[in-house]
Amino acid sequence: MTRALTVWWNDAPVGVLRLDENGDLAFQYEAAWLADDRRPPISLSLPKQDGPFGRAQTRPFFAGLLPEEGPRQAVARILGVSRENDFGLLEGLGGDVAGALTLWPEGEPPPSEEVGASLVALSEAELERILLELPRRPLMAGEGGVRLSLAGAQTKLPVVQVDGGFAVPLRGQPTTHILKPAPKEYPTFPDNEAFCMRLASTLGLPVAEARPLLAGDQRCLLVRRYDRIETADGRLRRLHQEDFCQALGVTPEHKYASERGPDFRSSFDLLRRTVRPPAPAVLTLLDAALFNLIIGNADAHGKNFSLLHTDEGLRLAPLYDLLCTAFYPEVHANMAMRMGGRSRLEEFTRQTLTDFAAQVGVGAPWVRRRAGALADQARAAAPGVAETLGSEGSDPAVLKALIDLVNRRADVVRSLVAA
Repeated sequence: MTRALTVWWNDAPVGVLRLDENGDLAFQYEAAWLADDRRPPISLSLPKQDGPFGRAQTRPFFAGLLPEEGPRQAVARILGVSRENDFGLLEGLGGDVAGALTLWPEGEPPPSEEVGASLVALSEAELERILLELPRRPLMAGEGGVRLSLAGAQTKLPVVQVDGGFAVPLRGQPTTHILKPAPKEYPTFPDNEAFCMRLASTLGLPVAEARPLLAGDQRCLLVRRYDRIETADGRLRRLHQEDFCQALGVTPEHKYASERGPDFRSSFDLLRRTVRPPAPAVLTLLDAALFNLIIGNADAHGKNFSLLHTDEGLRLAPLYDLLCTAFYPEVHANMAMRMGGRSRLEEFTRQTLTDFAAQVGVGAPWVRRRAGALADQARAAAPGVAETLGSEGSDPAVLKALIDLVNRRADVVRSLVAA
């Protein structure tokens, strides 16, 4: 007996995701979607075609919508399915995912009315309670018909902003923000990420809007979703996106370049093939790579870069998940994508940036200029960013330590490009 979920792009059915008797996934576009030239494919790795895609082609995109590692294991236990059961997990979580898609049982259309006006903002105590339960019940799985999913290994909660506060979405309702509470093992994550995100924004990089938030004793990072927009009539519309792993047909388990995931060469090639004009996206990704080097973010893998589907075509999505992993000595220091054959800043020589320039197809003089400029700008901007975040509730001691670390790394980068 097969099971099926209809995949919807906002209010239009795109196709059907099936699980056959042998437990294999397959996806097939609806004939009406194929016939409409204005309707794009849901992924670059799933181009429009007659006939179904098999498991090997289907799984990278759809598994990429789901949580990973510990949260995936916990959700599977709550839903009563195997952690390897992508279909079962999407059946339980697919009401609001990254991008424009939702997944509903075949024959069941998504809820047609957004009734956000009837939502009541959670009290601080209620929000704190939910956040405290997230490690045990990620994404509120199995609670009150909530069907939410976000990729990644960190515990997160999608919410709807309402009346100056936040509410759990109604069934099928688009969420507006993501709450990322501090993991028990890493209580400084929210302040760390807030600093890195705000620093990137100050330097002119396109990033998701983020700020620290305190719910009772729970320190969080609040991120505004860039894949949601408000229409003229005040309703929310989902925008479609896919991360680089999904676009390149790479499963989440292989997101690191060392595990056959995207590297810088394939990532820059992806932008040149798909974004028009490509130059702005290429230069932004270059800045992102250099910025991650300066702040010490070793976890910038293929699922931490995305393409946004807009009415004008594909665009590089705003940056997200910027974190100074070098702040934690116990976390691996090897970069998710090697730059010029090197995986750690300590291994860099003056030649490394030249090799990196050749790797990504950008002129070496430009790469060196941008590396030096971003290093200088990061050093100059960091104190002001920390002062602002301190006024918003971030821990001044954590911010001071982050400034010192970024300054040291910026000095090393600057020395690599000095005349």
